[in-house]
Amino acid sequence: MYRGVSDFKKGYQLRTNIVKDEKCDLFRDSHRILARWRNLFVLLLNENGVNDVRQAVHTAEPLVSEPNAFEIEMAIGKLKKHKSPGIDQIPAEFFKAGSRTIRYEIHKLIKSVWNKERLYEGWKELIIVPIYKKGDKTDCSNFRGISLLSATFKILSNILLSSLIPYAEDIIGDIRLQESL
Repeated sequence: MYRGVSDFKKGYQLRTNIVKDEKCDLFRDSHRILARWRNLFVLLLNENGVNDVRQAVHTAEPLVSEPNAFEIEMAIGKLKKHKSPGIDQIPAEFFKAGSRTIRYEIHKLIKSVWNKERLYEGWKELIIVPIYKKGDKTDCSNFRGISLLSATFKILSNILLSSLIPYAEDIIGDIRLQESL
């Protein structure tokens, strides 16, 4: 219904599968279109724009313990509903509405990853979806990419973030002090 109202307000807009390459030549071959998107996102995601990186190494490794069941619950609670799932096609609602058994299995999985210090290969894969911003729709640079990640990886990421924030604040505070001297 939303799409119908939106289309009615904007009027009919033709959707085309035509894309410009780097030389502004138009093409519609699906293999070339996918290659163009791949090249654009590889360029954007591998851009190195940081020039002044300090070589200080800080570690919180001995201070951060493996996640407990409460931290898993909190991380699952932080997942947003009604978001597109990642490559595993498991939506966040599955974990949020899941039984104690599902949460126990997620806890075992996260602890396993934590102790092995290796991510599952599936968690390293993501889906990048181009979202139109404004301008010429045939120009790929007028789109931004959003990454669809696995919900289980998001749970681990939330746990890592909440565990490392206190240490990061201590480090950032030290850097700010050093820069002011």
